[in-house]
Amino acid sequence: MTEAAEDLQRSSSCEIDATDDLDGDRLREYCGVFGVFDLPDASAIAALGLHALQHRGQEAAGIVSFDGSRFHGERRLGLVGDHFSQENTIKRLPGATAIGHVRYATTGETMLRNVQPLFAELNTGGFAVAHNGNLTNAQTLRRELIREGAIFQSTSDTEVILHLVARSRRPLLIDRFIEALRSIEGAYSLVALTNKKLIGARDPLGIRPLVIGEFNGKYILASETCALDIIGARFVRDVMNGEIVIISEDGIQSLRPFPPQPMRPCIFEYIYFARPDSIVHGRPVYEVRKAMGAELARERLIEADVVVPVPDSGVPAALGYSQQSGVPFELGIIRNHYVGRTFIEPTQIARDFGVRMKHSANRCVVAGKRVILIDDSVVRGTTSVKIVQMMRDAGATEVHFLISSPPITNPDYYGIDTPQKENLLAATHTLDEMREYIGCDSLGFLSVDGIYRAMGYERRDPNRPQFTDHCFTGDYPTSLTDLVGENRAQLSLLAEAS
Repeated sequence: MTEAAEDLQRSSSCEIDATDDLDGDRLREYCGVFGVFDLPDASAIAALGLHALQHRGQEAAGIVSFDGSRFHGERRLGLVGDHFSQENTIKRLPGATAIGHVRYATTGETMLRNVQPLFAELNTGGFAVAHNGNLTNAQTLRRELIREGAIFQSTSDTEVILHLVARSRRPLLIDRFIEALRSIEGAYSLVALTNKKLIGARDPLGIRPLVIGEFNGKYILASETCALDIIGARFVRDVMNGEIVIISEDGIQSLRPFPPQPMRPCIFEYIYFARPDSIVHGRPVYEVRKAMGAELARERLIEADVVVPVPDSGVPAALGYSQQSGVPFELGIIRNHYVGRTFIEPTQIARDFGVRMKHSANRCVVAGKRVILIDDSVVRGTTSVKIVQMMRDAGATEVHFLISSPPITNPDYYGIDTPQKENLLAATHTLDEMREYIGCDSLGFLSVDGIYRAMGYERRDPNRPQFTDHCFTGDYPTSLTDLVGENRAQLSLLAEAS
């Protein structure tokens, strides 16, 4: 595997974009993955797929390809387009098979050694893996492996999977891979590459998404359908919970090595993370978000003059609220899309002006009006304070703040960057205290029942599926081994160790 380019960047660091961070007051998804098998210029196709998945991670990107005789890999800090242009990518990463990964921007130092895909030479040959999700027993397994002599090169939980595969005594690599998966807990969607196969795997509950596509008779794996659309691939189906798919010259094979369980996909894919033009488990994300807004209008109907989304994530829900309530929809906040990665120091001044650098009030829309602001979530609430004040400064007579999801009262340990419980506004404040802190005239959230109705189910219907909704309900779907007793560890993705 070629890593010369990494040596030039190994000592570099990535300063935080304060305009994106906003005091950590936005939810962030951990990663996106992509894989392509037996297509010419596979690395260039992978780069295109990662472009479409860029919303799932902006910190770093990597691609590993195989040309029939050797593996090639590059892992870079920054955006996909900064490093993986079509022509240069094909030259540097030749081959007809490739996997790729995008990683989200943390609030700590960025380290190149944590960028994926990770690669290792095993006795069965080269093996590369890229991971979307978070393992809830990674720290426990890591300590056990180190006690047994393992040497780790990164702080990523993905490397635990590599070590487990390498240490398995099974004769076939796929059996070693399955044995490794039996040892891990939490949420994962994986793409892996060998010299003969492209492998995809999804955790037994299907918390993190993974889909199969087809292009010119060849198969593609991706975190979302939007990554298939960008290359003109046809959506085939979702990888099912607990399923392993093996793509080779013989076609595609499906294995189900785990006991069957009901699927529990992450509800935040619909609320925030997935791109609006993606389809997740048969549901268009855009339509689901509009339905959430419509449910919000049924639950929290307010007399007002205008509905204003907090761009961009609040737009579909605001449209749904407007259509259901009859209150006109207007773009009362304009987002500056060209301020995304200025790499300025995270000073207090930068934080103070961060919202205004990214969002501006459209004064002609809100001045003298009773405004309903629609956003998708509230985490710490610091950004909400600034957005509400922006509306007041622009002349709004009333500002009502409505959220198209329930209050976030519990941290996530499955691949979403949420603060610890004590830093979640809804976990430490009553609704009235939150309203006073944010500075709005009224504050309302969509109920958990409303979320399920927007998905087409009554929450208490015994036949309806259960989503992974622990951030609202505290109902964690898996064991949290690293949080128990002496194994207690910081699982928040704010920690470098994740």
